[in-house]
Amino acid sequence: MKRLVIATNNAHKLEEIRQMLGDMYEVQGLADIGCHDDIPETADTIEGNAEMKAQYVKLHYGLDCFSDDTGLEIDALNGEPGVHSARYGGVAHDSERNIDKVLRLMADVPMPKRTARFRTAIVLLQGDEQHLFEGKVEGHILTERHGTGGFGYDSIFQPVEGDGRTFAQMDASEKNAISHRGRATAQLVEFLKRQ
Repeated sequence: MKRLVIATNNAHKLEEIRQMLGDMYEVQGLADIGCHDDIPETADTIEGNAEMKAQYVKLHYGLDCFSDDTGLEIDALNGEPGVHSARYGGVAHDSERNIDKVLRLMADVPMPKRTARFRTAIVLLQGDEQHLFEGKVEGHILTERHGTGGFGYDSIFQPVEGDGRTFAQMDASEKNAISHRGRATAQLVEFLKRQ
């Protein structure tokens, strides 16, 4: 089985990607290849961050790699948190603080104006080629958390497509069918199947 590295230590993300790729590839995370570095994510776009992470793995480990970056863009907050989604609450990857900040900033925003979208960019470095895949899902930011599954902002994001549940109220297969990462990964999977 061919090996493909995803530049992440996020167990939830690894699980989602492995489920979507099935047995096509042996998908490994950063820990699996012995990378414990804090890879810089200093670009000003999600595409730039995805590219930086994938290039880091390719340069330092010589492995084919893909990396994704995701941003939550909230219209009432002028597109924030966007590229800063993972650190919006001040501490990297503290989902509860990130959600608390969003809910605090949006406390007076009425539901019709709570529109938002998740955008994911995936950069694949394979051999000497680079490919970009993108996914997007529209939705609304709720006024409180609903559900305990998923990760990140899933408990306050209600996708327009679906039955009114948040991503955190869906199981992985339901979420993958309509999510931003699911859509970008589906493009990646289709590309890899044609290899």
